[in-house]
Amino acid sequence: MITANLADALNKQMNNEFDAAQAYLAMAAYCENENYGGFANFYLQQVEEERFHAMKIYNYLNDRGIHAKITAISEPKIEFDSILHTFEYALEQEKSVTKNFYDLTDLAWQEKEHATISFLQWFLDEQVEEEATFDTHIEYLKRINEDKNALFVYEKELGQRVFTPEN
Repeated sequence: MITANLADALNKQMNNEFDAAQAYLAMAAYCENENYGGFANFYLQQVEEERFHAMKIYNYLNDRGIHAKITAISEPKIEFDSILHTFEYALEQEKSVTKNFYDLTDLAWQEKEHATISFLQWFLDEQVEEEATFDTHIEYLKRINEDKNALFVYEKELGQRVFTPEN
């Protein structure tokens, strides 16, 4: 049975995911403003992914008979120094999300809430992928550095990204 403490923590993480979506939307807007449509598309797909994560928690809460409580969204960072900076900022955000899921999983273990532990495993696996993705993009952008042709090709590649939800 999910305790009030664990329910509150799950609700908080659901809202953190909505906050992350808002942060990625702000990064997309920055990229669009800088005329980097491919990078903007990458972040718009990330928005959809974060909303999917939030709704996964929302549905879990409802399936367990717990009120999913939607809270206000934080104002995201809207100014960045460069495209590289958006990816570095995003990686730090993902590391914070990973820590949140670790803490949430620790709480589920403390409360011996096995169904929630099983549910959270998907997110832990997902966070490994999220951090690796941003780390890879950062390394690519550092390698590209000021090579405008390589940046153009890389941006076009990211412009093809489409989010496909997994179960």
